[in-house]
Amino acid sequence: MRHLNYTHLLYFWSIVREGGVAAAAAAMHVTPQTVSGQVKLLEDQLQGALFEKQGRRLVPTELGRIAYAYAEEIFPRGLELASVLRGARTRGSRQVTVGVADAVPKLITWRVLEPLLAGDGKFHVICHEAPLNALLADLAAHRLDLVLATSAAPTDSSFKAYSHLLGESEIGFFAAKPLAARLRRGFPQSLQDAPLLVPTDRSANRRVLDLWFEKQGITPRIMGELDDSALVKTFAQHGVGAFAIPLAIEKEVIRQYQVMRVGRIEGLKARFYAISTERRIKHPALAMITETARTDLFSQPAARD
Repeated sequence: MRHLNYTHLLYFWSIVREGGVAAAAAAMHVTPQTVSGQVKLLEDQLQGALFEKQGRRLVPTELGRIAYAYAEEIFPRGLELASVLRGARTRGSRQVTVGVADAVPKLITWRVLEPLLAGDGKFHVICHEAPLNALLADLAAHRLDLVLATSAAPTDSSFKAYSHLLGESEIGFFAAKPLAARLRRGFPQSLQDAPLLVPTDRSANRRVLDLWFEKQGITPRIMGELDDSALVKTFAQHGVGAFAIPLAIEKEVIRQYQVMRVGRIEGLKARFYAISTERRIKHPALAMITETARTDLFSQPAARD
């Protein structure tokens, strides 16, 4: 067997996916006899049965499970390709696939990527959120165009990645108004034993906070460790604890979550990077977000306390 017949494989995949011959036939707008006939041809080609009966149900054999595992990789990607090509034809847009490290606040992600989504639809943006190491693996495999992160790419990475600093922002603590009013008095020492929501220890920002607390001799009461930055703010909005964010998104956070600033951390800044495989920025999307972030998002000084 030199070449697999992908049409036959598609009918087989549809049977497993839809839960039976009749359901697959209805989904594909053909007769059940057509579906069964196509699968029989595939079985002849593979020289083995793909299904066996268990009661009234058809279930994949060992050969069928192997074939389905590969079909599950082939056909969803094919559908994705068809969608991308349709979009490219109808909109004339360029697809940009961005990996966002889970430590990056959602509002920072929005502000950084906003230029790509505005205007005449020149770019079609696809975002994937995951831990930084997983995203760097996808970047190395060219499944991503760039990665947004709170730290530069590790220097001991197995492939060459280049970290482009988008900017930095001072950090402040925020909380629901009753808690914020109490913590404002005597800040930052007021954070001693105060309820706090923090990122997990996978985040570079968590390490920065831990070092700052140690230097100040402050031990807060950690109420929760959360990777999802939006979840941190939602918990805080309901009075669970205070939290730290870059002051670059202070206005949006106050407006969206009805919280109040407790105080600003002197001498501490959060940094944000776009990581790519380019030493010099050539990708038009990367060039656009880098320029906008540096001249707009991270250029304004934070309001003083």
